[in-house]
Amino acid sequence: MNRIVRKEYFSPQVVEFVVEAPLIARSRKAGHFVMVKVGEKGERIPLTIAKSDTEKGTISLVIQNVGASSEKICNLQEGDYITDLVGPLGRATHIENFGTVICAGGGVGIAPMLPIIEAMKKAGNRVISVLAARTKDLVILEEQVAEYSDEVIVMTDDGSYGQKGLVTNGVESVINREKVDMCVTIGPAIMMKFVSLLTQKYNVPTMASLNTIMVDGTGMCGACRISVDGKTRFVCVDGPEFDAHKVDFDEMLMRLKAYN
Repeated sequence: MNRIVRKEYFSPQVVEFVVEAPLIARSRKAGHFVMVKVGEKGERIPLTIAKSDTEKGTISLVIQNVGASSEKICNLQEGDYITDLVGPLGRATHIENFGTVICAGGGVGIAPMLPIIEAMKKAGNRVISVLAARTKDLVILEEQVAEYSDEVIVMTDDGSYGQKGLVTNGVESVINREKVDMCVTIGPAIMMKFVSLLTQKYNVPTMASLNTIMVDGTGMCGACRISVDGKTRFVCVDGPEFDAHKVDFDEMLMRLKAYN
């Protein structure tokens, strides 16, 4: 079991946990995730590692309270234990010096974007981060993102903070003013679909970190299967990141509604 050493609320429904996991902290890379379970009969859910501290042996997980299992995790307190924590899982993000990189994160997707922003910056890229949320209270990790970004653009649906508009508005404004060599997008599936359609129009290579339903996280159950360039892939072992222009987002959105 893994002890929670710190709990912080980013908003009433979004919580960050700092959890003791020294082996994972030492081996994780940007893009990796863990499978988490609370209680012996709890549901296993995937959570991307937002940060890690190798000296303290901790990892940071950001969770949005959207259902029974996530609510059970969010109700835990400092000193409590997570029953099972397995990882790091998935393939690490491909990091290199592309040139100018847009990192487009929406909602809680900003958390898994943070280690990618850091890694891209350390690789020598010019990093422009576009953060999007429905309203000001749902914009998270802005200061941490700014630490490794050359520029941060904040978009809110209601205009309560930053600029009014969608993440695609922010991304397109950057593409229209300068050459962009790579885009990385993480957030709701519908958001990533439209970021992909936009960047495809401008011929900007784009990676998307997918958030499909997962059960075991090791490629055995097949629940996370998607179609990429007409071929079946498993997000947990082949991803979670794929060439966004080759992902069948409509099929993915349909499968995400399976348990609605």
